[in-house]
Amino acid sequence: MTHTKSSRPSARDRILAAASDLFYKEGVQNVGIDRIIAESGVAKMSLYNHFKSKDYLIAAWLQERDESWRTWFQSKVESLATEPIDRLLAIFDALQEWFEQPDFRGCAFINSTVELVDPKHPGYQVSLDHQQAIFDYILSLANAANLPNPDVVTRQFIILIEGAVVVAMMQRDAEAALQAKQVAATLIAALTAQT
Repeated sequence: MTHTKSSRPSARDRILAAASDLFYKEGVQNVGIDRIIAESGVAKMSLYNHFKSKDYLIAAWLQERDESWRTWFQSKVESLATEPIDRLLAIFDALQEWFEQPDFRGCAFINSTVELVDPKHPGYQVSLDHQQAIFDYILSLANAANLPNPDVVTRQFIILIEGAVVVAMMQRDAEAALQAKQVAATLIAALTAQT
């Protein structure tokens, strides 16, 4: 099969694909520009024509990952349950499916913020935006479920989610999602008993 020029991914797409694979597997600080250039098959000048620096490449990778991961996550949660309370619990079923993927290496956003350290780094900012978007989604479910103190409940869910992600990554244990789901179910039962 011959490839036409238009069927070949653009240089920008090849750079992002290489960066995505390498950054997620090895970390943003461990992967240099020369390695990304070699993996993507583009010239150094081409990389800098698309991204001002490695910092902006990291931010672009995280932005792309945010969009694709949140789309998958929300559609998975919504396919698993229809009622808001059930969707809150389905979050953990979706996480378990993610944890069971053979290439699972934790959360790209948590991993990157640990490596980047500087809150002013553009990648750090994208990670904060990602966390806020997840918070907003969970808050919308907590509000729809008419749970008391939805902001507090959402913060508690974020802690359960991020804790499960870290445990699943460090211990290679997808069951962390099930354990977090059990805690979330207990929390919801206690809240609904109050109303």
